[in-house]
Amino acid sequence: MDLEEIKPLILLFISGFLIRYCLIYAGQAWAKSYAQTVTFVLLPIITYVITKTISGNLALSLGMIGALSIVRFRHPVKSALELVVYFDLITLGISASVRTKWAIQLLLCTIFIILFIKVIQILFKKFGKSFYKTSFNEGSSVHNLEVVLNKKNDFIEKSEFLINSFENIEEKKFIYRLVFENKKSLLKFKNEIENDQHLLNINLNFN
Repeated sequence: MDLEEIKPLILLFISGFLIRYCLIYAGQAWAKSYAQTVTFVLLPIITYVITKTISGNLALSLGMIGALSIVRFRHPVKSALELVVYFDLITLGISASVRTKWAIQLLLCTIFIILFIKVIQILFKKFGKSFYKTSFNEGSSVHNLEVVLNKKNDFIEKSEFLINSFENIEEKKFIYRLVFENKKSLLKFKNEIENDQHLLNINLNFN
């Protein structure tokens, strides 16, 4: 194996780690696990090898398609972002087998977009606003707050942290669920509502 054959593999190896660390910096906790780390490194390399192997060989291409058709992810994909990242890693492997320049361009675009959106969110927070709505299903490391009252609360219902709410008609309760990206925001919100005379219960969950 000469240097020219090793270069794309090194590029893909580094790319997987860079994307992983960018996602972790952006608050995507699901990317921290051992399984995801290995996936980020191996997936583009495997795709690269497959693409190089079947290129220019029709019979081998058809056989490989048949073999790969039985291979599926057996675990549920937690979010649309996770699916896009997998597709991005696969595309990195394919593009590296055709032209290394395309793989580098895709890697740089991926890193730029992840970090750019994170920077925008940081800037919005300085003005007390949020660029996007945090979700339980995002895979982000978030802190949860459940508030139970015996009367509807307009302050909570207008909060940007509110994810869902429902009314228990039989028990005459209003239940609100909120998520926060940091403990400071959660505790500040808790202090603002814990003196409400209609408050029945508060449940906190720090992750």
